[in-house]
Amino acid sequence: MSCILHIETSTEVCSVAVSQDGASIFSKEDFKGPSHATELGVFVDEALSFADSHAIPVDAVAVSCGPGSYTGLRIGVSMAKGICYALGVPLIGIPTLEVMCVPVLLFRDLPEDALLCPMIDARRMEVYATVYDRALRVKRETGADVVDENSYSEFLAEHPVYFFGNGAAKCKDKLTHPNARFLDDIHPLAKWMFPLAEKAVARNDFKDVAYFEPFYLKEFVASKPKNLL
Repeated sequence: MSCILHIETSTEVCSVAVSQDGASIFSKEDFKGPSHATELGVFVDEALSFADSHAIPVDAVAVSCGPGSYTGLRIGVSMAKGICYALGVPLIGIPTLEVMCVPVLLFRDLPEDALLCPMIDARRMEVYATVYDRALRVKRETGADVVDENSYSEFLAEHPVYFFGNGAAKCKDKLTHPNARFLDDIHPLAKWMFPLAEKAVARNDFKDVAYFEPFYLKEFVASKPKNLL
């Protein structure tokens, strides 16, 4: 039995959700952003009020931890940490690109050998991307990619590869291999975090609230500080 508060602020979309026992029971989203500084606190208050009004204690907080917007991630992670301290509950960190795969796996009919390549825009022809199989096993680690005609060729040669996210649209003219498939309107949203958060709870995979930082800040800020401000 678990109730988890989910926070997602890695792109221009601001979203908050509450899940209980593996089902989303509350969600708020703003696609008009970036508006995290003004909307996130309001959404979190509404989510916590919803849980309280239904006598559902929050057992953990899950936050999307990048890669993504430098400012958005800082706001989201700071809010998540504050709630964890206030409620005395553990923190779960969920990779943003993994969150983006959830609606694709839930609602798309994919071939057995399909690979997933969620992409976050890094301006110009750069994207942050990871390659997963349908079991969300990482086939290629997250990287900051400059996309050209030869990008992902080793995967496209053997598998249908599904590209999606706010970095995928600009790659259509470059990735013309017959195995390249593009999906529209896929966003990292808090309501898609619950399957991944539930797995983290089952593994007892919690973060140190005091020292946890977003993935983007730790891995990419030294070389890519301006692309995602």
